[in-house]
Amino acid sequence: MIKGFKEFILRGNVIDLAVAVVIGAAFTAVVNAIVAAVITPLIEVFYKPAENGEVGPTITGIYGQEVVFPLPTLLSAIISFFAVAIVVYLVFVYPMNRWKAIAAARAGVNEPASDEPKLPTEQELLVQIRDLLERQNKL
Repeated sequence: MIKGFKEFILRGNVIDLAVAVVIGAAFTAVVNAIVAAVITPLIEVFYKPAENGEVGPTITGIYGQEVVFPLPTLLSAIISFFAVAIVVYLVFVYPMNRWKAIAAARAGVNEPASDEPKLPTEQELLVQIRDLLERQNKL
């Protein structure tokens, strides 16, 4: 049982996922702080905060109430997502794929074996059709 657990933990994908989650969470906090310190004030330059403190374009609703579309919240989420995704890809996914390709090249395996038969090319199919037509004409 312990041997199986050890093999499971030492698999590359499990460790990569654990590291990505931890780094992603930490990096998300950094990105959120940057957005709150830079992006939100830039938006506040163009939009006056509403009475409830939300910032964004304000529209008067059909019952006379003011409706605020909170742009900083939306931009923060979008920027955070893309920043974390880029960092996780560049720090974890890309290097791991390169490492696996190098390891496969060292092992002499270029690509995994495919069980699917190789399909004939268009030219080979045309030659087969021509040969079949010639045989039919001779009969």
